[in-house]
Amino acid sequence: MAVESLATEMDTAVRVVHLASSLCVKVQEKLRLPSSTNGGHVKSKDDDSPVTVADWGVQAIVSWVLAEVFGGQSLSIVAEEDTESLSKAESLGLLGAVSNAVNEALSEAPKYGLPKPDKPLGSTEILEAIGRCNSVGGPKGRHWVLDPVDGTLGFVRGDQYAVALALIENGKVLLGVLGCPNYPLKKECLSNGCNQTTTSKPAAGSVLKGCVMYAKRGTGQAWMQPLVAGGISESAATLLKVSSVDDPALATVCEPVERANSNHLFTAGLANSMGVRKQPMRVYSMVKYAAIARGDAEVFMKFAQSSYKEKIWDHAAGVVIVEEAGGVVTDAGGRDLDFSKGVYLEGLDRGIIACSGQVLHEKIIGAVYASWESSSL
Repeated sequence: MAVESLATEMDTAVRVVHLASSLCVKVQEKLRLPSSTNGGHVKSKDDDSPVTVADWGVQAIVSWVLAEVFGGQSLSIVAEEDTESLSKAESLGLLGAVSNAVNEALSEAPKYGLPKPDKPLGSTEILEAIGRCNSVGGPKGRHWVLDPVDGTLGFVRGDQYAVALALIENGKVLLGVLGCPNYPLKKECLSNGCNQTTTSKPAAGSVLKGCVMYAKRGTGQAWMQPLVAGGISESAATLLKVSSVDDPALATVCEPVERANSNHLFTAGLANSMGVRKQPMRVYSMVKYAAIARGDAEVFMKFAQSSYKEKIWDHAAGVVIVEEAGGVVTDAGGRDLDFSKGVYLEGLDRGIIACSGQVLHEKIIGAVYASWESSSL
């Protein structure tokens, strides 16, 4: 496939992630109001992970825009949320909140260079848009892959989260976009927050946090745009480049915040055996991939419990952005991640390792093999 034939897809994906990120910022501000009991804006899924107005709102917006631009008939979207709990009678208030958030965001769509509906979408149309994202992917054809709010726990806590959209064709990730509304300009603020939750406004024209990162397969380039209110700063894209650090002693290692999501003990032992001196940077969501792509960290390791199956929407966008920025992403056996098997990353060898370069990557793979025998995973 010619790279230029993806121009409309890339352009639309970047624009819709900007728009979706703006919805998330508004919803997160409401969740953080001291007077709010969050108005029922957060529900729990069967696995007890939270789902919010933003999760469903982003999915509705992305689905509606993609259908408008590319036609809904043959559109295949693989996404995390379904409409089951949102369709129940007791969720009427929640559905109303989702509808309000979606219509408010879509009314701004022209500012992002996107179509908007002739009149506000009704709840049936919004449920249809969310429910359209019911594809299971697979080895053939073209599939959009969406995680509307990756790191919902971080989102609810006012911390890091990401809006992640990728396009897969015949099992290969062709492009990826990550919206990271709380990603700070200063690297050190990634792990300690730097009072990000304060309500003080930055100086006019300056942006303290928030970006959209994107890359197209085969270009050798990954880009970042600042997230600005009410539109896209068209001229402000900057090239992303991974860190040149290849000495483990100088490397910063990212890992998931939640212990349930990764074996912290094993990664600590692994880092120690390689001579890593810095404390791990624990970050919610696919922002870990963003940190590698921007050169703010060198390594992201995730070793989930053997019963846990990784989902494609948690990795697709991040992987292509890191790789095009000059990094390497494989499983712990050194093999490329396989996005052709449906919703899950099947055949994953032990864990996932994303790295700023080949030299560091080879050292980590070697250390994994040396450490694995003595681990209890």
